[in-house]
Amino acid sequence: MDSTIYLIGPRGAGKTTVGKALSLTLNYRFIDTDDWITQKYQQTISLMVQDKGWDFFRQIESEALIQVSQPNQVISTGGGMILAEKNRAYMKSSGVIIYLQASLETLVERLSQDPNEAQRPSLTGKTLVSEMNDVLAKREPLYLQCADIIVDAGLSINEIIEVILAKLMK
Repeated sequence: MDSTIYLIGPRGAGKTTVGKALSLTLNYRFIDTDDWITQKYQQTISLMVQDKGWDFFRQIESEALIQVSQPNQVISTGGGMILAEKNRAYMKSSGVIIYLQASLETLVERLSQDPNEAQRPSLTGKTLVSEMNDVLAKREPLYLQCADIIVDAGLSINEIIEVILAKLMK
C-alpha cells in the first residue's frame, strides 16, 4: 500500500495523535496541515484568521493540502478542510480518507483539557459546547460523505490503530 492517508474530523477528534501513531506503525511520514501552515507563514492560525480572515485561511489551507500530499504519508487535516468541495474531491481522488468520529461530549472534554487556542481558534465566539454542537451539525454530513473509513475516536489509540489497519488491509 503506497497511498496517502488523510485523517479528517473536528478539532479534538485526535487527528494529530492518531496520525503520529499510525505513521509510525506504517512507517509513513506524518504531516499536520495546521502545523505546516503555521511554520510556512510564521504565524499562528488564530492570528492569521484575526489579521486576514477565515476566507484567506481556507484558501491557504486548500493550497497546503495539495502541497503536502504525497504517497506513503499520513496527513492530519484541519477540522474545516472538508468545507471546500475541491478539498473533498482532491482527497478522495488521491488517497484514503479516515474520519475520526467523536461525540460532542468527547470533543468538549478533550478541548477543555487542551484548548490550544493559538491552533484552535474559536469559530463563532460561542461557548465551547454550543460551538462544537454547531460545528458537528454543519460538518458531520461532509465528513460522512467523503470518508472511506469511519472510526470511533472515543476508542483508545491502540484500538483506533487496530481498526484502521484492519480496514486498510481489506
